[in-house]
Amino acid sequence: MSVTLQQKAKGDRPQYFADPAIDKNLSITLALAGEVAVLRDRLDSIERLMEAGQPISRAAVDAYVPPVAVRAERDQWREQYLATVLRIVHQEREELAARAAEMASAVTAYEEAVAAVEND
Repeated sequence: MSVTLQQKAKGDRPQYFADPAIDKNLSITLALAGEVAVLRDRLDSIERLMEAGQPISRAAVDAYVPPVAVRAERDQWREQYLATVLRIVHQEREELAARAAEMASAVTAYEEAVAAVEND
């Protein structure tokens, strides 16, 4: 039995940045990052099968079910990997949050000054 997967998402692609080229670049980067993560998991499976002295085949790699400890190790690697890939995005978000906090503080100080003048 063959399964046919949908090739394209339905609806409009979400836009996160003012320049659509940035969204496309991010989309390509994340797709490649996903492929690298999958390749790394498969390579890890091959290495573990070899260490166990098992024959290597596509079917063996596809059938390999990593133990809980191996899944945890892979999850930890993936988190670090994505943090590295998305480092610049996280830095920008932190900078925007800091600027927003500064603006909120300035607005509060302004409102307090206005209230002080009104109460005099």
